[in-house]
Amino acid sequence: MASLAEKLKSLLGIARPFDESFFEELTDALIEGDIGAKTAVELVDELEKTCRQKCTASREAVLESLRDALLPYMRSTELKPEAGKTSIYLVLGVNGVGKTTTVAKLARFFRDGRAKNVVIAACDTFRAAAIEQLAIHGERLGIRVIMHQHGSDPAAVAFDAAASVSAHGGGLVLADTAGRLHNKENLIHELQKIDRVAASKADAGCYKKLLVVDATTGQNALRQAEVFHEAVGVDAVILTKYDSTARGGSAFSISKELSIPAAYIGFGEKYSDIGVFNPAQYLAELVGSA
Repeated sequence: MASLAEKLKSLLGIARPFDESFFEELTDALIEGDIGAKTAVELVDELEKTCRQKCTASREAVLESLRDALLPYMRSTELKPEAGKTSIYLVLGVNGVGKTTTVAKLARFFRDGRAKNVVIAACDTFRAAAIEQLAIHGERLGIRVIMHQHGSDPAAVAFDAAASVSAHGGGLVLADTAGRLHNKENLIHELQKIDRVAASKADAGCYKKLLVVDATTGQNALRQAEVFHEAVGVDAVILTKYDSTARGGSAFSISKELSIPAAYIGFGEKYSDIGVFNPAQYLAELVGSA
């Protein structure tokens, strides 16, 4: 499936007037690019007025105007654990988005100069493979993994991890959680229990909930964000599979509709393949360049 940038390139690559037909096709392209129907219509209405005011509206001018219209809605944040305090980052997301691998990437990212003591908590006790996967990541990275047996209370794992970090003078707990949305009621109850424990064990202002979403899933990512945000609240999103050519506007939709900023992007298989989210770069890649 063509990306939004490719669709815009095709649309703008034809010598044609910027008439009603053009703006209708532009609206369709934005909707197909996961911008959302209501937002797409609003953006194109604004863009149409801008283009009519510029008599020499070129392809470059249209793309620049589109990026300028999108940018105010893009939120970003960077997390910085405080030295000497116990921070807990609860990592949320449905199965299959790369959540457990993202936890390992975050562990390396924060360990390398951003947090003195990083611990992983294997709070997805429902899926035995998740515990084993984190144990392997921890061994490779030289990072402690707090785990209980398969089927045990996930909140107890979070409690023990936080207690361990506090006993060592502070640090960061990265807690991997279950993501089985097919059993949503049980999952939400479980997450709310972990949420209460984590909130009580972290120092003031040091508890964050991070939602991992697949950057290629479009409006599904927005719906996932709505579910988790309603259940426990989400402080930031992390985009995985960001290197895919089918990259869509999910981060924009989540930012605009739910006011949740993006924090990090995952773009490869290596532990080092994670970076801070850059709104301007994201939008340039989303809509393309002239």
